[in-house]
Amino acid sequence: MEEELLLLFLISLLSCTTNQVRLTVSPSSSQIFKTESVSLSCEDEDRPDGWTVRRNTTKGEVSHCGGGWGRSDGSSCTIKYAIPIDSGSYWCESSDGSTISSLINLTVSGGSVILQSPVLPVMEGDDVTLTCRTETATSNLPADFYKDGSFIRTEPAGHMTIHHVSRSDEGQYKCNMSGHGESPSSWISVTGTTSTTPGSTTSTPPSDPPAFLFILPQVCVVVLLVLLVLLVRQFVHRKHEANQKEAQEDEVTDYITYSVINSNHGQQQLIRRSRDTYSVVVYSSVRSEDISSGQSAYRPIRKRRNQKSSTAQ
Repeated sequence: MEEELLLLFLISLLSCTTNQVRLTVSPSSSQIFKTESVSLSCEDEDRPDGWTVRRNTTKGEVSHCGGGWGRSDGSSCTIKYAIPIDSGSYWCESSDGSTISSLINLTVSGGSVILQSPVLPVMEGDDVTLTCRTETATSNLPADFYKDGSFIRTEPAGHMTIHHVSRSDEGQYKCNMSGHGESPSSWISVTGTTSTTPGSTTSTPPSDPPAFLFILPQVCVVVLLVLLVLLVRQFVHRKHEANQKEAQEDEVTDYITYSVINSNHGQQQLIRRSRDTYSVVVYSSVRSEDISSGQSAYRPIRKRRNQKSSTAQ
């Protein structure tokens, strides 16, 4: 029973661990224009197959690639002609639904201006470049950049670089090109880990992800705690049983044992042995008729072993 609980505990621990899988997007931008093509791929060195791209749109519709949108090809998904309703949160999910990747947010704009920004979190200390792009312009134009609704600065070439990003640089960014319009907002996330490897924590994207994505970690923690409590209870119970068994064995060995021997004179003698002492008390002058098969009343004359020789004479 204890071994089975331990095995179940380890399996649950492994299944609740974030798998090394990440979702990549091509082109690598959190915003694209409508009718543009976008490819999403689940990358996992240990398990390249068995992943499905899923999404939760801004309308709250959760579905998988190929289920009314996109074309699935193994662990990849291609949206040939994107439209605004394709905007939402995307992630990779294992075939059994037990493991998911980090979320990314994709916005399909129906306007004439987009802000090209990193899809994945930016590592703290790195540089990040934001580019304001129009659908029709063939060259870079001046653009105004904003963070959380506040004006930052105007860039004459239409792209802005943030050097040595920190946590304070996280937020909603957008740009505006005079005569062309304003881009949608995109969330820039900064992570303090050493790399943007799969499983790194991302900030909450603008669109709400499915509720079960928040519940899953709590469920794993509860399951692990329950299994841990059962393991501890099982261990304590077994230790208690072992102590009881040892106590019973000690009690049995405390009993005095009796042996019937024959003396040289034909008299039957009874030897009592006790665990508490090394001395042996010999009962002699026992009438044979007083001894029955294991149960009888004895009225012996008690003598020490060192007196045995005098008694025998």
